Amino acid sequence: MYKIMLADDEGIVLDALRFIIEKNFGDTCQIETAKTGRGVIELAEEFSPDIAFMDIQMPGINGIEAMKEIRKNNRNTLFIVVSAYDKFDYAKEAINLGVIEYINKPIRQEAIVEVMQKAIKMLDTERHKRSSDLMIREKLENVVPVIESGFIYSILFQEHFEEDTDNYKQLLGIEEYENGYMMAIVFGDSQQDNHMTNAVGAGVRIQNHYRDIRELIKSYFPGIVGNVMANKIAVFMPCREQDFDYEQRIEIIEKSRELARKLRARADVVFRIGIGSVKPVREAIVSYNEALDSLIQSQGSVTHTADNPMGCAYAENYPIELEKALFEKIERGDMAGCQESVKRYFDWMTENYGEHVEDIRLKCLEFVLLAEKRAYESGGMTYHFLSRTDYVPTLMAKKDLAGIREWFEEKMKAACRNVKGSRKESCVSVIDKAKSYINAQFQKDISLDEVSREVNVSPYYFSKLFKEETGQNFIEYLTEIRIARAKELLSQGNETSMKEICLSCGYQDPNYFSRIFKKTVGQTPTEYREGILR
Repeated sequence: MYKIMLADDEGIVLDALRFIIEKNFGDTCQIETAKTGRGVIELAEEFSPDIAFMDIQMPGINGIEAMKEIRKNNRNTLFIVVSAYDKFDYAKEAINLGVIEYINKPIRQEAIVEVMQKAIKMLDTERHKRSSDLMIREKLENVVPVIESGFIYSILFQEHFEEDTDNYKQLLGIEEYENGYMMAIVFGDSQQDNHMTNAVGAGVRIQNHYRDIRELIKSYFPGIVGNVMANKIAVFMPCREQDFDYEQRIEIIEKSRELARKLRARADVVFRIGIGSVKPVREAIVSYNEALDSLIQSQGSVTHTADNPMGCAYAENYPIELEKALFEKIERGDMAGCQESVKRYFDWMTENYGEHVEDIRLKCLEFVLLAEKRAYESGGMTYHFLSRTDYVPTLMAKKDLAGIREWFEEKMKAACRNVKGSRKESCVSVIDKAKSYINAQFQKDISLDEVSREVNVSPYYFSKLFKEETGQNFIEYLTEIRIARAKELLSQGNETSMKEICLSCGYQDPNYFSRIFKKTVGQTPTEYREGILR
């Protein structure tokens, strides 16, 4: 249905337009008419026409001024001007208003039909576009929360998979942001001291209000909102700043207080909000833990980690990011990265505190012990209580910075090497154990699942690891062992029957054994034996 408004001070023109439109477009059009500028403005406010045929020269407010007023409240109305020949100046102004067609009087049926078809096509196109846009928006309303929850999960629980986080950032349009802070929104039936009562029940009830709660949170903090986890909702707020000043922090706290009040009114549940400090995205978990810890340390409805300082504070010039990067590289077994970071850190110490040799010694010892602890925890080293007996005397014997640097770099590289080496050794150990088992049991009907259970790793991981370490998949390796045994038995002459050889190599079906043997060796077992015995 298309709403058509006809505006002209001549009744005969209105009747003619109505007749032409009804004759050619029938029941698809709802038509209303007006004869004055004021009348057409009032009609448009009530009728909201899709198409308006406008005469320029009408009593009172002229057609140009009327269109200007109508356009204020009806931005999608299509205007068609119908006027006399001598109103060319008006026509130019009408076209500037976005009129789609200018028709001269006296009107012709062909011209009216043609312009109506043009207008209807434009309306249909715009309606289809709006419908598509609404459909896309509706789909996004369902998809975006899933993507946002995936991002929150990625930064809180899969921080080692940076490519996943980068993909989520791109999908959410926040790839330009390197920093952000976390908010922990917790809820319960009531607050007792610093914890919430009936957390599980409140979490279940909140699920019914999640969409409204999510929209309310975003109206105050337009960031990334996660799903309900028990009685908590994690929110990530991306930002370009590396830290907030006092005024910015107070503003965040005040907005959070108002949000907590609004959330309680919306869901009839008590809310508390903890706010972490600004961190790089890869360290969002640190900010989230700060937010949770701040709630534990305070009994207020809203608390910021800066108001409950618990962690270590560093001097302004201390390279905390370099220190973090160094230990991250050690934990990954990144030897080249470790060496580069160790060099940079020692350079920083000598440039800033070169005259404090004893303090540099202590810092080197501290870092080495921390690095080895990381190696122990990753399985890279075996701890022996007396393994560090010579550390202090050896380090104290170094009389200059060059000697201290050499000791420091060597010990840090050793820790990193042990992390990297242990992972490789662990993989090799698993594969060696698997090979031994296969070599001992190949004559039985063994499977990948059975071998993976024997070495105590999942079948999927074992299959992947076996391929990486041996260059063969499990079946290829097992077949190679069985065929080698078959060749050995066949070379012994006719003492052993073909059926016995087949069973001795782990095959139950002689025909299947023959096919596998020929596929692998290029000959049947019989041909192979005859060739050996000639």
